[in-house]
Amino acid sequence: MSRGDDLQSQALTKPAFSETQASALVESVFGLKVSEIQPLPSYDDQNFHVYVSRTKDTTDGPTEYVLKISNTESSKTPELIEVQSHIIMFLRAAGFPTASVCRTKGDNLTSLVSIDSGSEIASYLVRLLTYLPGRPIAEIPISPQLLYEIGRLAGKLDKTLEKFHHPKLSCLRRENFIWNLKNVPLLEKYLYALGQSRNREIVTQVIQLFKGEVLTKLGDFRECVNHGDLNDHNILVEAIKSAPEGATYHVSGILDFGDMSYGYYVFEVAITIMYMMIESKSPLHVGGHVLAGFESVIPLTPVERGALFLLVCGRFCQSLVIAAHSCQLHPENKEYLMITAKTGWKHLQQMFDMGQEAVEEIWFQTARSYDSGIAM
Repeated sequence: MSRGDDLQSQALTKPAFSETQASALVESVFGLKVSEIQPLPSYDDQNFHVYVSRTKDTTDGPTEYVLKISNTESSKTPELIEVQSHIIMFLRAAGFPTASVCRTKGDNLTSLVSIDSGSEIASYLVRLLTYLPGRPIAEIPISPQLLYEIGRLAGKLDKTLEKFHHPKLSCLRRENFIWNLKNVPLLEKYLYALGQSRNREIVTQVIQLFKGEVLTKLGDFRECVNHGDLNDHNILVEAIKSAPEGATYHVSGILDFGDMSYGYYVFEVAITIMYMMIESKSPLHVGGHVLAGFESVIPLTPVERGALFLLVCGRFCQSLVIAAHSCQLHPENKEYLMITAKTGWKHLQQMFDMGQEAVEEIWFQTARSYDSGIAM
């Protein structure tokens, strides 16, 4: 989900290219002949699954791509999208299952396309990435082994990005970016979208606790660049073997680097735990498996561990409040926007009712079981 800092601007910024226009973009900008094109779900950008025809010049290249058209707000920060593209390429070179970024006919990573809508001329940044195989983990039953692998992947990703350098890397210091986990207090101006409800009371309490118990400890957390959106639709998996008790899966793709920003190691694991809870039949046990995988790469400090509960609650609040607000701006996109809300409110309320100590006991005991070789 590539989303701007200012949620109020979303109503005007989402691209609305037809399939015919999108096909023409692929051919004119990237020089590829489109045989079929299908829209993909997106938050406030526009994505298409593109199939291209083989030519004598492309006999050994990929035949499936994703065309990404950024909204007008994101298109005003090309340096941010450039850094994201270089990170995707850097991670792929390091062995991560990320897409390849295709160059334009002019040998650039992006192209700025202007469209005259009649009342104004709007400009959109366009990119083409290779299409990654696999199914979103939202579509499969997630085993403890896979949760551990995903936690480990999150840790390895953050660790690897310590070695990434780029002259414009500072653009990832997105101070008012609504999806950066430290900005949970910015949700206060969107609480109206919840009406007067129990949900609103919980979010208000989380925000107050977050201000007092998380923001005051940021100086004790270890900083890094976060992917920031390892959700159950941004991680793809493929079956590696079938067995009577069910298939075993491995991660085959990491999608959507649009929420990257400077954060902290503990942010990444908290965000990953929250999203892995969404579809789980035993959501409270998810955290320990993800944490064990993450800590096999980057052990958390006691202060970071102590903040984990409120960070997970904070991410639930971000996702749920912003979805409610965005539904008012884009009612036609409600099904996609409300994916998290189907179970998210229930999970947040359950965590909050149980309390930090009880939830931590489950998480940390599960994580310890990996040390003894007896995963729970």
